[in-house]
Amino acid sequence: METVTPTAALRPRDYVAVRGPDAAEFLDRMLSNEVAKAPCEALLLTPKARVIAPMTVVRRDEDDFLLLTEPGLGASLQAALLRARFAAKVEIAPEEHTSLVVFSEDEGIPNNDYGVPAIEVLDAQPTAEVAADEDLERLRILARRPRWGREIDDRVLPAEAGLDETHISFAPEKGCYPGQEPVARLHYRGKANRELRVLDVEGAPAPETEVFHGEKAVGRVTSSVTGLALAYVRTTVPHDAALTVDGARASLR
Repeated sequence: METVTPTAALRPRDYVAVRGPDAAEFLDRMLSNEVAKAPCEALLLTPKARVIAPMTVVRRDEDDFLLLTEPGLGASLQAALLRARFAAKVEIAPEEHTSLVVFSEDEGIPNNDYGVPAIEVLDAQPTAEVAADEDLERLRILARRPRWGREIDDRVLPAEAGLDETHISFAPEKGCYPGQEPVARLHYRGKANRELRVLDVEGAPAPETEVFHGEKAVGRVTSSVTGLALAYVRTTVPHDAALTVDGARASLR
């Protein structure tokens, strides 16, 4: 099926503002990426490197940051940051905005959800018809971009979802943050046992449908559209393996 890049798309979000004289230092010791490089993608993790919230970090002023997270995660992100604030001179509060993804190479907040050049614009009204959910989901799957509640949950480590490539800084100057030790240990000394892969499939298998290599279950589907799926598949499965999903043939892209 041909994939067409749309003109614009609405992007559901929750928003949390972090501002004050200690905002940059506070966020740098809490998040997995370097906030000095904002706008950037980052994670708030538990000490065992499970994802509390993925986000895009936007710096509006020297001491004023806006965190764009997934819908429904704003309250838990705010609560986790407040618990860790201690004596830091920061204010942490929700804000109300809307996000419009514009598929262009213009200046703006970079959006990497769909594997094509795009920016995210706050509080803007679409000037053209916005993309259908199915078209956006197809682009996201082809781009191997994980989605909260599907590919990202408390069972998944960042490296398994490919988030170590996009949301985590391994630079020597990056300070410590919750979850850094297990993240670094897996990055430098280990290897994830499974990874997020794109599959050609028949139909649109439901999330949690098992992926089989012969008679052995080697993964599970997380998202799908007609003909395509995202799935966690064991890294030992060869790229040219003959797979089955829901009794039908499937193959790795």
